[in-house]
Amino acid sequence: MSISTRWMHRPFLNKVEKSLNIETAVSSELPVDIKDWNKDHVRQWMLEIKVDTDDADILYKQKISGASLCLLEMSDLTQLSLSFNAKKLIIHNIGLLKQKPQQQNDVVTQSYSLKPYPFNRFNAAHRYRENSILDVTETGPKDLIQPCHEFKALNSSNEKDRMKRYIDEVIRFAAACMNSRTNGTIHFGVADEPHGQIQGVSVQKTDDFDVQQSHAIEKHFRFERNFQIAKKCIKPPRFVEVLKADMTSIGKYVIEVDIEPSSIVCENLYFNTYEVDRIDKKCKNENVTQESKATEMKKNDGKSFFIRDSSSSRDLIISKNSKEYEKYIKDMPNLSKLRKGAEEKHLSDVKDSVQGSKLCEMITGGSQSLDRSNFSHYIVVANKSHPVQLENLDFLFHMDPVAFLDFDPESAENGLNKMLEEKEMSNVHLPAQYKVTGAVEDILNKLKLTKNTSWVFCNGGINEENPSDVDNWLTEKGSSVHDVVSFLCRKDVLPRKKLLIIFLLLSQVSDANDPLLETFSMFLQELNGGNQILCISDNETTYTYWKDLIKGRYKVDISTRCIYELSFAEVNGTILSLWSENRKSSRFLPCGGGSNVVLSIEKSLETLMVLCVNQCDGGNEDKQKHEEIFYKGGKVSWWNFYFSEQPGSMPFIKRDKFDYIVNTIIPDICSRKRACEFFNIFHLPGCGGTTLAMHVLWTLKDKFRCAVLKDTTDYSTVPKQVVQLLTYETKEQPTRLPVLLLIDDFQDICDVKKLQLQIEEECQKQNIFSKSPQVIIVNCMRVESREQTDDAVFIGNRLSEKEQGLFEEKLKEFEKTNTNTKTFYGFMILKNNFSPDYIEGVVKNTLKGFNFQHKHAQLFAVLVLLHVYCKNALLSVSTCEEFLGLQTKANFEVEDGFEKFSTLLTRCTAYSNITFEGVRVIHSSIAQHCLKELSTLSYKMSKAEITNLLLTTDSFYEYALGKQKLMHDVHNMLMKRGDSVEDSLFSPLIQHIMKETPGMEEIVLLNAAKCYRKDAIIFQLLARYYYIKKQDFNMAMSWAKKAKDLSRDNSYICDTVSQILVRELKHAVHKDKDDCIKPESLDRYLTLAESAAEACKETRQTANNEAMARLQRLKDYTTYNTAGHLCELQTAATVIQILQKTPLLNCLGQVLLGKITIEELSRKHPELKQYYYVLQKHKKCLQLKHTMKDHFDFLDNFFVNLVPFFAEKDKRKELTKPKVSRYFLQYTDLFCNIDWSELVNNERMNHMVKIEQTRQCLERNKGDSYVGILKYLYEEDSASTLEEIIQQYDFILKSKGARLMDCVNFTYANVILANINPASQYIKSHQDLCKLLFQIIDHPTPFSEILPLHYITVLLLWHEENFALPTFVSQMKTSYLKDLKPVSNGKRAAVHFYLGKDKGYGGLFSHRDINSWLGSGQDISTQWDDEKIWKQVRDSNKLHRVSGKICDGFISVADRRVDPMFRSQLHKEYGTRVTFFIGFSMNGPVAFDIDFE
Repeated sequence: MSISTRWMHRPFLNKVEKSLNIETAVSSELPVDIKDWNKDHVRQWMLEIKVDTDDADILYKQKISGASLCLLEMSDLTQLSLSFNAKKLIIHNIGLLKQKPQQQNDVVTQSYSLKPYPFNRFNAAHRYRENSILDVTETGPKDLIQPCHEFKALNSSNEKDRMKRYIDEVIRFAAACMNSRTNGTIHFGVADEPHGQIQGVSVQKTDDFDVQQSHAIEKHFRFERNFQIAKKCIKPPRFVEVLKADMTSIGKYVIEVDIEPSSIVCENLYFNTYEVDRIDKKCKNENVTQESKATEMKKNDGKSFFIRDSSSSRDLIISKNSKEYEKYIKDMPNLSKLRKGAEEKHLSDVKDSVQGSKLCEMITGGSQSLDRSNFSHYIVVANKSHPVQLENLDFLFHMDPVAFLDFDPESAENGLNKMLEEKEMSNVHLPAQYKVTGAVEDILNKLKLTKNTSWVFCNGGINEENPSDVDNWLTEKGSSVHDVVSFLCRKDVLPRKKLLIIFLLLSQVSDANDPLLETFSMFLQELNGGNQILCISDNETTYTYWKDLIKGRYKVDISTRCIYELSFAEVNGTILSLWSENRKSSRFLPCGGGSNVVLSIEKSLETLMVLCVNQCDGGNEDKQKHEEIFYKGGKVSWWNFYFSEQPGSMPFIKRDKFDYIVNTIIPDICSRKRACEFFNIFHLPGCGGTTLAMHVLWTLKDKFRCAVLKDTTDYSTVPKQVVQLLTYETKEQPTRLPVLLLIDDFQDICDVKKLQLQIEEECQKQNIFSKSPQVIIVNCMRVESREQTDDAVFIGNRLSEKEQGLFEEKLKEFEKTNTNTKTFYGFMILKNNFSPDYIEGVVKNTLKGFNFQHKHAQLFAVLVLLHVYCKNALLSVSTCEEFLGLQTKANFEVEDGFEKFSTLLTRCTAYSNITFEGVRVIHSSIAQHCLKELSTLSYKMSKAEITNLLLTTDSFYEYALGKQKLMHDVHNMLMKRGDSVEDSLFSPLIQHIMKETPGMEEIVLLNAAKCYRKDAIIFQLLARYYYIKKQDFNMAMSWAKKAKDLSRDNSYICDTVSQILVRELKHAVHKDKDDCIKPESLDRYLTLAESAAEACKETRQTANNEAMARLQRLKDYTTYNTAGHLCELQTAATVIQILQKTPLLNCLGQVLLGKITIEELSRKHPELKQYYYVLQKHKKCLQLKHTMKDHFDFLDNFFVNLVPFFAEKDKRKELTKPKVSRYFLQYTDLFCNIDWSELVNNERMNHMVKIEQTRQCLERNKGDSYVGILKYLYEEDSASTLEEIIQQYDFILKSKGARLMDCVNFTYANVILANINPASQYIKSHQDLCKLLFQIIDHPTPFSEILPLHYITVLLLWHEENFALPTFVSQMKTSYLKDLKPVSNGKRAAVHFYLGKDKGYGGLFSHRDINSWLGSGQDISTQWDDEKIWKQVRDSNKLHRVSGKICDGFISVADRRVDPMFRSQLHKEYGTRVTFFIGFSMNGPVAFDIDFE
């Protein structure tokens, strides 16, 4: 019984499972000799002769091989219970095989016709030949990855009918493949009879097919989700050119559509299709009865459900077996699982290639260089090329072959001959010109052999000679080509032992009579074997055909002489790199396995300095000059590494950390999962950190694509260029070499993480998914102290004993070569372990006689100042030349202008908007000692004087070269503050000027304002200077207003106005010597306070506007400015201090609490009437409680529920916390100064009063808000306070006045106390707490209380399977968007708890729990992006590992949405299953440590 009559869904799955578990994968390429067939080949052959799959499987189970197949008789097949159909087909075809006299050649001819175009590719060099046979058959699913095929002739002459037929067939076939989860290709222009014969289709406009196909997908799949998925599975039509038998064009194409229903796209979905015409007709039929309409609807609904059934597509909906459709749908998850398994098995087969090295070895005869190749002459034999190949065959021109045997009859029109003829490299000949009719020398002279390439057209194409097809070529042209081969292999023509024949297989050779095969035979005979033959193709299919044909016909194994795993781009680059001249003129990128490609896109990678495999090769740079620059203190160049590898040179000094980086850190990183990873090289200035990083890149330049980031100030375009470098010439390849990217001197580790994230997003955008890193960032960063971790190394200022020995050896080498090391200061500073005595001696000796009146001394002092106070600062060479007056002097270098100070200076290249050459001090230690020495010389040079010179010298800012960078560097020197709190008021330079020459800083700053005439930041700096240092508030306000006029939308500048007013207020109060503030003074102070409060509100509004604008911008991680909130708290706290110095405070408490009015107060205390007028005038200032409470709540919410976007400490929070705590203490002393221990024991107090005072106790403990309670999760010794809060809420909840948030806050307090001190007697049981939750979630919830209520609900009830958590997660995320999203830029929702394995309180873990499992010094709060941390967490086996599937940018777990920390961690498509840990944030559950199942 055939499969079409006994189809059921489970048997189909069994077959697929069986095919996936076959030990040796079925190959469609059958060995030539039947005796070599194994059981898989026999099964394949039976399927090709139309034997049913079930019958083929029976023989497969019997392990029938090719040898036993020939012995089978009818009785054997009957005994095996095969169907009658199968027995007849097998016996008949075995007979045909036995009857053929030349069995091997005939099998070759029959089995090795044309291979189909590579699946899911569009740029392959592939064509079909008219009337040839595709060597695949129309089949059903095989292993789900190997595509099934369907052929359609599409020979209608009517364009409209032909398009409709095309659309119908594509939709039917695509739906069948998608529902069967098998890859497939439908071919139009291929006949069904003779089966698989190439006919071709004439196509006028190829775009029409694509447009109509896209439109039809939307209509036939009807529902948006389905047709969107269908568009991903159904690839655009591909038009493969059809050639005539003689390899010339005929203007026809085979149209092919690939179907790829990947598991991550299709998930467990099924796909019905709908006939559009039927739907339209059905909708128009409105005048029929209800009964007939229902019948018509059922009959003409047009819904179909196609599957692949053997060689056709079958509709299960119209099947006689009505249950078949339902069973198939039910089993779709199992089929999807099989598909996923097949994909993973297919991916695991990818392996690394070493064919690049093999090609180098074979084409040079073992010399590894074409400059000294062991072959003196090359002969190239090639068949028809494809246009996409031509750009990657430049190596042919450089090889200068003695002869080129071209079998492409159209080569002169659009092939290789035309391309190379443009380079005038050949003489064109016909084979007949090689016939020996006279003296060999005469023929050589006529052919000009060895002078120019002899281009021999071996199949017509010139001089009106017609080409021959494969069947007639041997008789029509074979003899003359044999003359060519014989002549070229004569000993008196070319040295035979020095000859290499290269067969360039640009098209498939699939016919046993192919001219290229015949020509191979000729060379095989002439050269007595194949050791001087090299065969090159760019794919395994072409290679397999070629290898098997040769083995079948000539019994020769050519496999060891073949290259087929490299693309022609890699072949081209690898061969070109074997000439030293090319290594000088061209640059090559590695592709792995010893292969290279020519780097032709370097100009488009303007942000990167690419390190090529042939860097420096063939250059003629001066070794001594480069060594002098480097060892003097200049930056290392690639030349230094290059020269150290040359014969006779000492190897480059290898620092101790070098081997650890190369052998441990980088291999460990390569085993990780993120698309982009980084590690750090931290170093003290001048200690060789950058040199070490570049040494690592130089050593690994063959194993990675290496590059250095040129400019670290703007890296917006870097991710795109890094990915461009990654994918260059490797886009359609399964594996590629990662990029190793060096970034030097980033200011903040967060900037590194931003770049990492942006590179990952770019990889995702370009559909680059991998299980290992594609980009590894080497972050080389200056630090002031030691920072050593597993993924970082620290380079200090002391050499190890081993390093010291290497430096000593290098010094001896210098002495041997009589190298003048007197000015090798950089080298000697390191060798002497940064000895202060050595550095001081060099500086003192060099600066003897320093005179600031001299121009070169002034300029040197400026360079010293720049180097000390700004990283990487310099002056352009042209600026120095202008200042020193050297531009009119011929043959005068800038170093000459500095005279003896030039020994402490070096040139370097600066990368900014423009690249230019600059001058800087050689070493940071030299610069620091120089600056110190300048202040102690007889002619003292202060920092203020040097800075003033820098700011007032116009020539520094007149030249375009370097002007922008200098302006930026000087701006940083003036503005950038120190890291420590005490140094944070002004930049280190300004602080040092204040200390060294008090008062001079004002002149410097005023000159800075003149230099930066329209710079709001400089004006702001002056305003800050005047109110902080001078207490000149009028002058400060004047500069602040100027700054504000230039930058009205800057909240930090707005805050300066607020700060001036607050400082003025505090200054005035401080100066008031009266014991009791008088009414007129109170009026003045409160007026000032109101102005400050208004300025604070403006700052907050500006900050809000900034925040909303940032949300619209991508890749802006600037955080919300909280200064307006802090400043208003500061103002309110100052007002409290003012009121405390009046006689009003004791009687003002009730007014401040809002319990009585000022009028009522005046009646009670008439003696203070003069103050009441002032208070009435400034009512706003008395709303202290409400104002301060709002700001405390906002800041708590901001700092507790939001954390930095990247894993790091919250520096802003650390700076703000002490100030807020101080203000809160003032607040509680005034508004809630209640002692709980006294209150709880006071039994006589009125119940309502006691509740009110209990609430004041809660407020004092910050227990009146859920955020205040959450803070205790992050504080030490907080258990006793939480116990007090629980007792206070327990008392309130027993009263009638309890509110919803009382229950919520009570729940938070219990959960957090259970985490901090699970043994506490005050903790309510988890079950009781859940009951309380169930009670309150049924009540209406105000918008403001949804977020805390839903968070604690999701947290406590996550394990409840029958609870509608998806709704709570969704509403929680909506509330987060409303409450926190507007101020969350540069932040992310904090994760307060992680999901454990247990239920109840034991199933919730906080950061402090996880930190206790980790090593000392590790913190999950700031290291959640570290894979090693999560490995330790996994090893602890305490968190619950959850399984889910990827949806659109999130993970679904039982219909509950879980977001990844970064969307780039997930593929774009649906369906992939992943495991992970869950953390709970206010923005919903978050996935950590995501791993693909």
